[in-house]
Parts: sequence; C-alpha cells; structure tokens
Amino acid sequence: LALSLAPLHSAFGVEAVLVTTFQATSGAGYPGVPSLDILGNVIPFVAGEEAKIEKETNKILGRLTPRGIEPAAIAVSAQCHRVPVIDGHLVAVSVKLKRKASLKQLVAAFRGFHPLARYGLPSAPAQPIEVRHEDDRPQPRLDVDRASGMGVTVGRIRPCAVLDWKFDALGHNTIRGAAGAAILNAELLAHAGRV
Repeated sequence: LALSLAPLHSAFGVEAVLVTTFQATSGAGYPGVPSLDILGNVIPFVAGEEAKIEKETNKILGRLTPRGIEPAAIAVSAQCHRVPVIDGHLVAVSVKLKRKASLKQLVAAFRGFHPLARYGLPSAPAQPIEVRHEDDRPQPRLDVDRASGMGVTVGRIRPCAVLDWKFDALGHNTIRGAAGAAILNAELLAHAGRV
C-alpha cells in the first residue's frame, strides 16, 4: 500500500485512504492458514493487520526530522482478507488527494517515482512501480514476479465517486514486503555508511 501511495503523497498530498486487501496465504507464515479453511474460500479477517495498516502507513509516509519520524496525517481505513493465492497481496485503494490531479498526472507520478535510483542499490528495481492499462490487471499469476518480485504493479486507475481516485496495486508479499525489503534496507544503510 505505502509504495503505491508514496508518489501520490509526494506529488499531490494524500488526505484519506480506503483500502481493502486481498492477502496471499504465504503472508500467514508457517504453518499459516489450514489448507481446508482457505480452499475455495475468502477469510475476511487477518489478525492485527487492519490496525497495523492504519497506523504504519502514516509512519512510512511521514518525514524524518531531527526528533525522529513525524508521521503523515492521512486518514486510513483498512479491511483485510486472506485469499487462496500463494504469493502476492492485492490492494483495492480509494484515495482523496489534497491537490486535484488528472489521470495523466497520476500515471506520471507513478512512473516517475524512483526514490532510490541515485544510490545504485542491487535490489532496487529501476522502475519500482509499473502502471498497467488493461481492465483485468494487476493479477497475482501475471504480475507478482515483476522486477524479480521487488516491483509493484498498479492498474485500474479511475475516478472514484466517493473520494477522488481509485486503483488496484499488487506486490509480492514475501519478497517486496518482507525479505526483499529487509535486504533493500540493509543495502541502503550500507550505502549511507551506517553498517
């Protein structure tokens, strides 16, 4: 979620977010969700996840000050679901921006987002966010391994009747979301001379 919101927050400011997550079974860890509970099913609860998303999104999108991290002030409402997909968390996002933006401007913000490019980190994808224009993308089977699992795919960008815009975003939960993110953070710390 945060990676897809970061370019929008940077370019236009984000005021509010409604997000529904569809989280892969691998996100439950081992032994995870019992297979008979998830086959042909959706479980509309992921323990602790909604509160975590609502709090941590502001921390991640906040800014670093001499006193520490100053969280962003974004109203975030999350609903989380476990789905019978092996890898990949899909999020359906509605967003209210502080400054108006056109579809063309949103796409440009997503495509122009390269915050780590100047560091040349081995794990950082050249294009962290890919925008798809097909009606049926992103999909875990087709898009989860983009950029060796370190990229996020955004699609179905369209106006929202309740907030300003809505879109879907997909990331590889165990690569981008866990192990790969830890490696990327270590590379960034090493580049900064902190380890």
